[in-house]
Amino acid sequence: MEKIKENGEKENGERVRTPRSDLRTSFLHSPFPHSLFSEILKQYWGYDSFRSLQEEIITSVYEGNDTLGLMPTGGGKSLTFQAPTLAMEGLCIVVTPLIALMKDQVDNLRHRGIKATTVHSGMSREEILVALDNCIFGNYKFLYVSPERLNTELFLNKLNYMTVCLIAVDESHCISQWGYDFRPSYLNIADLREHLPGVPVLALTATATPDVIDDIQEKLHFKKKNVFRKSFERKNVAYIVRKTEDKLYEIIKILNNVPGTAIIYVRSRKRTKEIAVELVRAGFDADFFHAGLTSDDKIRKQNNWKSGQCRIIVCTNAFGMGIDKPDVRVVIHYELPGSLEEYFQEAGRAGRDEKKSYAVALYSSKDQGQLKKQLTDTFPDKEFVKDVYEKLAYFFEIGMHMGIETGHNFVIEQFCSAFHYNITHVHYALKILDLSGYIEYIEDTDKQSKLLFTTQRDDLYKGSGFNAEIEKLLQVVLRSYTGLFSDYVYINETLLAQRAETTPHQVYEGLKFLSANRIIHYVPAKKVPVIYYVQNREELKYLNIPRPVYEERKERQQKRIEAVIHYGNSDIECRSRTLLRYFGEKSAGNCGHCDVCLAKRHNETETSTMNRIIRTILEFVGEDEFALDKIIYSIRFPKAQVIEAIRFLCDNGQLILQDNKIRKL
Repeated sequence: MEKIKENGEKENGERVRTPRSDLRTSFLHSPFPHSLFSEILKQYWGYDSFRSLQEEIITSVYEGNDTLGLMPTGGGKSLTFQAPTLAMEGLCIVVTPLIALMKDQVDNLRHRGIKATTVHSGMSREEILVALDNCIFGNYKFLYVSPERLNTELFLNKLNYMTVCLIAVDESHCISQWGYDFRPSYLNIADLREHLPGVPVLALTATATPDVIDDIQEKLHFKKKNVFRKSFERKNVAYIVRKTEDKLYEIIKILNNVPGTAIIYVRSRKRTKEIAVELVRAGFDADFFHAGLTSDDKIRKQNNWKSGQCRIIVCTNAFGMGIDKPDVRVVIHYELPGSLEEYFQEAGRAGRDEKKSYAVALYSSKDQGQLKKQLTDTFPDKEFVKDVYEKLAYFFEIGMHMGIETGHNFVIEQFCSAFHYNITHVHYALKILDLSGYIEYIEDTDKQSKLLFTTQRDDLYKGSGFNAEIEKLLQVVLRSYTGLFSDYVYINETLLAQRAETTPHQVYEGLKFLSANRIIHYVPAKKVPVIYYVQNREELKYLNIPRPVYEERKERQQKRIEAVIHYGNSDIECRSRTLLRYFGEKSAGNCGHCDVCLAKRHNETETSTMNRIIRTILEFVGEDEFALDKIIYSIRFPKAQVIEAIRFLCDNGQLILQDNKIRKL
């Protein structure tokens, strides 16, 4: 592959592309071409029409307006930037913090024949260079970028040679300090806009309070406020809170009563397997899923669940992001998460087909204490955070004022064992250091192996002198995958071993040999998280954990936890109404089918029945006196209810019972 220097020149000095001028293509002001978008939708996605709100957002984006789209989970957010980009000249930069979601969407786009690539901190410099050069020279339509990469010198230099038509910001609530998942790196997007004057921004989120909606538009420098919002109300989803001390028993009862596909969310990896095993013992088709699984296991478990081979998946919140399965009948939360935003997003994976579904939260007497402990765990003492920062440098042998832009594989268990730390406390200390801008703590590393041919196809066998095993491996690789000479392609060493009639280890060694001889660039699967130093190691006396990252986030998180506890404890207000009011829909009415609404309806029915019994008794007695048994057996209502009504009337002085006879006072 011909290499391009960072200044946009080939190795021989020939200029290959001049920096783009600051332009807005004329079609951004042209009328919305319905027929063109109908063709794009049908050609690439096979749909005949857009979902509610999609076309309005796409029209706004196509006309060049900064746009904020609020759409519930499963509402088809990605299509609102993918469709207009295919109708415009140039590239869409998609900012998202989730590496796993990047890969999922890029794989889906490539499967549809659309060129897309990614850039994130888990990649080597060479991988990033190839991806960015492809965006300049390869007619790529989508570049998915982690927000941390936006202000690097390499990215900004390459950006000068790209034609960009749109900036899409997924999970845009992350830019707001009022948001439940604030990330300072998202503030880099505003700086990106200065390099792309005239290019519109599409911000997307599934959950945002009114304060966050305003803050997103301000932080992204919207020229004017422009919000498209679909009500968060899900009329087909019944929100239920079950108060129980035996949660497994309650889960089994729910699964027996609600047929169909189910998701059960838990907060720990260990518990995913424990509950799945118990459900299998109880006769259910169940499996478990968490971020610590191998890539092959994740794909297999996801596919089994999506295809219906497995009915129930017990998982952490690592599951569900980007997975569009419309027929989930019930989502069960074994524990409530730390915010209603998280709960609403996860519960929103139920009933995307608009059919009757349930979102059930299990709540016990212990949960309130666990939620409050979660706050303490999430914000360890500042001195502890600083100590972890110092020990990281010892662990990686990084000298003072050194380490910038270096990445290090990080096994948290080894680190905690070496310094006698608690794993949970270290995890959240690293999150704080990440938010403070000193490191990037990359947990969802790209675990799948990939390779790129760095030599031209015509030059592949010129004087190579490969032995028979290497030549056979090359042929198998070339037959198994396409696009190997222009971009990194994900591979499976086990599959290649089967086709080459050898072992995965020999495939691994063969690919390493080809990589060492500069025939390919081979990136083996990564199996551990990565610590990436955003800046040089700092002296502790200068280490600053900003107030917005620590004190202000802690105060807001405490309020969110209080809202979750209120949701779990309350049995007065409609569940749907509580959630919708939290997200600013003040006029929301009662849903009529949550546990609170059903209980009220039952109580009203009981009250109405009791009133009818009371009236019947008073009419029967009149001015006469009757034996108690005669009244009980003459009134055509259940005996227990009649006795209860007689007691009520006696207690309230309307009747008197004397010598087993009843009369009015």
